[in-house]
Amino acid sequence: MMRISHIGWNLAGLLLPLLAALFMVPQLIDKIGPERFGLLALAWSLIGYAGVLDLGIGRALTQFVSKLRGTGDFISIPYVLRTASRITFLTGTIGGCLIILAVFFGVGSLVKTQSVPQDEIRRAMLLMAFVLPAQAMSATYKGMNEAYLNFKGISLLRIGLGVINFAGPFIVVFWTKDLFWLVATLVGSRLLALIFYRRLSNLCIQGIEGKKSAAHSPQIAKTLFQFGGWVALSSVLSPIMLQVDRFVIASIISTAAVTTYVVPYEVVVQSLVLVGAVTTVFFPTLSKLIHEEPDQWKVFFRHWLWIVSGSMLFVCVLLAGFLPIFLRIWLKNNFLPESVIIGQVLCIGVFFNAVGSMYYSLFHAKGRADLTLKFHLIELPPYILALIFLLYHYGLIGAAYAWAGRMFLDAVLLSQRSRVFYA
Repeated sequence: MMRISHIGWNLAGLLLPLLAALFMVPQLIDKIGPERFGLLALAWSLIGYAGVLDLGIGRALTQFVSKLRGTGDFISIPYVLRTASRITFLTGTIGGCLIILAVFFGVGSLVKTQSVPQDEIRRAMLLMAFVLPAQAMSATYKGMNEAYLNFKGISLLRIGLGVINFAGPFIVVFWTKDLFWLVATLVGSRLLALIFYRRLSNLCIQGIEGKKSAAHSPQIAKTLFQFGGWVALSSVLSPIMLQVDRFVIASIISTAAVTTYVVPYEVVVQSLVLVGAVTTVFFPTLSKLIHEEPDQWKVFFRHWLWIVSGSMLFVCVLLAGFLPIFLRIWLKNNFLPESVIIGQVLCIGVFFNAVGSMYYSLFHAKGRADLTLKFHLIELPPYILALIFLLYHYGLIGAAYAWAGRMFLDAVLLSQRSRVFYA
């Protein structure tokens, strides 16, 4: 069963890096200037998006290993880990090679700057190629630790990595502002994280017979791809669905309007760290329980669905009430009353997003990652149409209603389709 300590470690791993960012980001901007900081932010985004290169294998591994633990088939686990790590090393290496090719074909010149030399950008991009295999493989080893519920180890690593993410460039800038060395701290921290993730994974399977002789298995690879492929496609589509409203706002209204919309959005969405802390523990626990005690998982799921729904309802109502005060104090002279209404509408969407996240974990625990992707594909066209229509008629508040509406639709679709599991 789920332990509160696991959720607590997850929450710490998510919140402490945010606090580091809150303290160091303004100072970094002052020291290196907006252009170099913008390029550093692009490096952070690329590293984050590099998680797609694991092709969903990390989450597939969590589901597969949790299932094996539930059925008592421990002998197969080292084979799953070896197969998954080989796949992600290959995909990460391919991604790194594509970065190198992009540099040689002059992609760096597409980034227009006034004070940062193109040679500096190219060298930093070449360095980024080395982080992609490490990032992809880290997702695999992280998935193994999640399957064994080693959330303390994962969270300690995440805290360290999150702090270094900002502290590394912050320390380096006292010697140089060269983008190459700023990015080098990010690459070095990811390589170090890979070593620790791998070490923790090996400790999880310590004592399993035949661990050292485990080899790559084509059959296991096929099973991982059957689940992970759908997750990978979702990982490609999800960022598009999350970011499309900003581009539509910029094209229909203005880029300045994006700031008015994004500021309350980012404040409200941070409340989902609580849901992330729960679902990261909930997913492997439910996956194991479905196979270990097939008569108990329904009670377990409903129990945690009510806990998360009730908690997030309280958080969202509280946040909506305090938002006018918080935004007025935080933004000061840049405060706009419209931002408050936007944030309060988005609170509705955040609540339904929390509910949907629980069903999302259920579908994945049942091995039906294909259904969550299909629902996203169904939702995308009407969402974009509603977004455009509401923007034209109601402005930024209309965009907030469109986003909240998509979250409501997603939760309803997942809830209705989940009934097949109860039959």
